[in-house]
Amino acid sequence: METVGTSKLWSFDERGSKVSNMTCTAVRHSSGHRVNSYLDLAKKVAELQFMNRDLVLVFRGQSADYKNKSGNTSLKPTILRASNAERVPTDAALAKRYAKLAEAEAALIQSYRSGSTPGSTLLRRQRILRWSILQHYEVCGTPLLDVSQSLRIAASFASLASSETAYLMVLGVPNISGAITASADAGLQIIRLSSVCPPSAMRPHIQEGYLLGEYPEMLSVDQKQHYKHYEIDFGRRLVAKFVFDPKKFWDASADFPAIGKSALYPDQDSLLTVVGKVSAAIGSGVP
Repeated sequence: METVGTSKLWSFDERGSKVSNMTCTAVRHSSGHRVNSYLDLAKKVAELQFMNRDLVLVFRGQSADYKNKSGNTSLKPTILRASNAERVPTDAALAKRYAKLAEAEAALIQSYRSGSTPGSTLLRRQRILRWSILQHYEVCGTPLLDVSQSLRIAASFASLASSETAYLMVLGVPNISGAITASADAGLQIIRLSSVCPPSAMRPHIQEGYLLGEYPEMLSVDQKQHYKHYEIDFGRRLVAKFVFDPKKFWDASADFPAIGKSALYPDQDSLLTVVGKVSAAIGSGVP
């Protein structure tokens, strides 16, 4: 994928209070711009969107800032993340992960074979839709990364995962049009989950979920060999990195309370039964 902002990118650095011209690498290498409240964050994101008019901003909440060996923020899809003390997964580990992904796809297709569920035909035909469900419902690792177009939801996710320090990552993507947007120039696919999941699947609709993937799709370990690990990193789309204390952040934003876990993960979700069967068939977790 292409690195965002190689020509001109507006962002917030660690110390300044005003938006300034920065590189993506500088944003990734920084410790993050601290915000005190949700309203403070929202105002600064509004300024980012105004200044970076050629980009659509999407958000990801995290409990930590994971960095690569160069000290830059790394946002890799689950299937390509290192485990333990490894910097990058081994070829053998990747082969096992892709084999498990293929097994999960087959189990998901089997669950939809009757064709009675809305979207079942498309799901059997399009791999990217199968990956979307498997990734968003955390069945197994995929080449996709979860993001949201809702700032409040992303900040709430970050707060759920951490009680002391939370991170809000702002990524810039091309204009989004339709259920699946593919940009050959940016080397990206953007999947709008509300358009590819049935209406009875509540989680992606409530979370305003999107998924980012490489374009063309990273179909196998063999195709991965044509890319260096640093190339398959959504940190290259990072526009800004915000850091906050969840306890003070929401207390100072009484008009914008955090969204609770039960709301973000509703029990009334038809896909929970389906993905539960898939998880049972393949075993959970990333090899």
